[in-house]
Amino acid sequence: MKYVAIIPARYASTRFPAKPLALLNGKPIIQRVYERVAEQLEEVYVATDDDRIFSAVEQFGGKAIMTSTSHRSGTDRCREAYELSGSQADVIINVQGDEPFIQAPQREAISRPFEEEAAPDIATLVMPFPADTPFERLAYPNSPKVVVSDNHRALYFSRSVIPFLRGIEQEQWAANHVFYKHIGLYAYTSDALKRITQMPVSSLEQAESLEQLRWLQAGLDIRVG
Repeated sequence: MKYVAIIPARYASTRFPAKPLALLNGKPIIQRVYERVAEQLEEVYVATDDDRIFSAVEQFGGKAIMTSTSHRSGTDRCREAYELSGSQADVIINVQGDEPFIQAPQREAISRPFEEEAAPDIATLVMPFPADTPFERLAYPNSPKVVVSDNHRALYFSRSVIPFLRGIEQEQWAANHVFYKHIGLYAYTSDALKRITQMPVSSLEQAESLEQLRWLQAGLDIRVG
């Protein structure tokens, strides 16, 4: 199985404009991300729509691909970059351009399902909320939650707290059930990446503003690590 990592990086951001170029211990964040991923994979590209990010990547010796400014998500940008790169990889790993702390175990965990006989269409990662998590933090809508099956498949993603714990005070929810937080790292087969970027926005995706719900609603297998 051959892998390629693509790092979507936008300059314009409502929460933190120019974050990929912000310095972290003397280096741009995008360089930190690139170098960390390049320690684990041979084929790595930054996909951007901004000349400043493109130039910064070239300056530190990385590989950058200029993509359209009209993409609605990093997944769409990944597909264009994958096609422009000429890569023959079987699996595309989408690494956020503002997350410099990706670890080798995370990369291994998201790759492992594709080595199995019944490989998924897509893989992603979760982490459990600690048992002492306050309900306010558990309910934070910008921290999507995931319900996971016994065979490690994603059943649903939501900005709401799922599942609802009936008969238990909300402040005790985290102590009485394992809730999972979604980590925005994805891996797709090349076929799945092509399919999901051709799908129209689904009703669930529109309701929660979570693109992965489009994939679930279409019946794709999303494996969770």
